[in-house]
Amino acid sequence: MDSGVFLIQSNGELVEMREQAYDSEGVLQELLAKYPNLLVGDQMDVAAPRRWLLVSREMGVPCEDEGANRWSLDHLFLDQDAIPTLIEVKRSSDTRIRREVVGQMFDYAANAVVYWPIEAIRARFEQGCQQKGAEPVKELENFLFGGNGEEFWQRVKTNLQAGRIRMVFVADVIPPELRRIVEFLNGQMDPAEVLAVEIKQYVGQGLKTLVPRVIGQTVEAERKKGAAGRDEKQWDERSFLDLLSQRYGPAEAEVAQDILDWAKKNNLRLWWGKGAKDGSFFPMIDHNGLKNSIISVWTYGRLEIQFQWMKERPPFDAEAKRRELRDRLNRVPGIEIPLDSLTLRPRILLSTLADKTALTQFLAVLDWFVQEVRGS
Repeated sequence: MDSGVFLIQSNGELVEMREQAYDSEGVLQELLAKYPNLLVGDQMDVAAPRRWLLVSREMGVPCEDEGANRWSLDHLFLDQDAIPTLIEVKRSSDTRIRREVVGQMFDYAANAVVYWPIEAIRARFEQGCQQKGAEPVKELENFLFGGNGEEFWQRVKTNLQAGRIRMVFVADVIPPELRRIVEFLNGQMDPAEVLAVEIKQYVGQGLKTLVPRVIGQTVEAERKKGAAGRDEKQWDERSFLDLLSQRYGPAEAEVAQDILDWAKKNNLRLWWGKGAKDGSFFPMIDHNGLKNSIISVWTYGRLEIQFQWMKERPPFDAEAKRRELRDRLNRVPGIEIPLDSLTLRPRILLSTLADKTALTQFLAVLDWFVQEVRGS
């Protein structure tokens, strides 16, 4: 085990974190189910970061039509493009992680695309929602930002039938043998994708830090597949505003235009997304060699506060500063960001800012954010 992660606490004390194996495979499985972002969807696709909807843990896989389940997959997730993502978790101490786990995953995948009825996948998702006291329709609606749930399930079925799936091996350490296999398979398979996610655990002075990274995306594989076989579209101001206006109306488009005008007035760099269906833009503050963002704006009628990313950049790497930002935003009429969102990307409807008073106050908060970053 090596060191290599150092945590500076708010009091300035340096904590050296040492790599440590997980107590059990179940610990890592539970973490993935509770915190899907550990799959680092932004590393899998920079232009359109993958988001995750957990269907089920221990998802049964049959080997014949209407047959009993023969295998049990550790996790089944869906991303926002309805691509089934099969997860198999192993600890590095398990000797099966080197070769046997690959054959195991291929058994799951080969039979899942043939024998998984969409009704069974949907039923497991709904069952999981009910077990945690959530409403399945609302849960899916939130994940899709209000998109059509029935259409989403149909896309899941279409992707399965086309073999458009993602197979992901997760471990605390990905050994060189598995890494080479994953890189080779990911370069050869299309439209399926094969990746590994290494999630190292570091501990020190009663603290724990998890450091995930994606393995398998070679330059050649990305060139062949073009972001897992999905089409890209380079968005710009005109195409973004046109689609937003078509979907939601002139009020939301006017809010987005006002935010764009604010970004230009403050000499911010605009980064435009490349999503196949949904457009986005990020006003970026380039300061001291770092790229900073406070919001992203999307054609599905919402904007996101980028707490998840700003926590890596000063001065908002300090929780107290993010809390202050949250408090300022919550003074804007119609905005209510919960306290537990300080490491996430809470969403705000653009229609909330259609009121000119609310928009003026919101832009004033953005002005404060820019001043704080540039003054750091």
